[in-house]
Amino acid sequence: MRVLWSAEAHQDRVDIWDYIAMESAPAAAKMDELFSDAVARLARHPMLGRPGKIAGTRELIPHESYRLVYEVVDETVWVLTLTHAARQWPPLR
Repeated sequence: MRVLWSAEAHQDRVDIWDYIAMESAPAAAKMDELFSDAVARLARHPMLGRPGKIAGTRELIPHESYRLVYEVVDETVWVLTLTHAARQWPPLR
């Protein structure tokens, strides 16, 4: 199964990298590797995560501080967002 990142999720990943890299580039690289490993597992086992808080989504915790929200559509896993666990999810409207 292929994995695609939405524009929002991709920006989330970049923002996380930038934030962590301000203190430590190696730590940012390690965190990003955890995200890559998580989506590689999803490519093999798309139902690995738990049912999400939004209908039709699933959530995987690649690190205790981050939640990866995704949905499976046909043969594609769409990563919708990558959010810090301390943030409200789903966001209030």
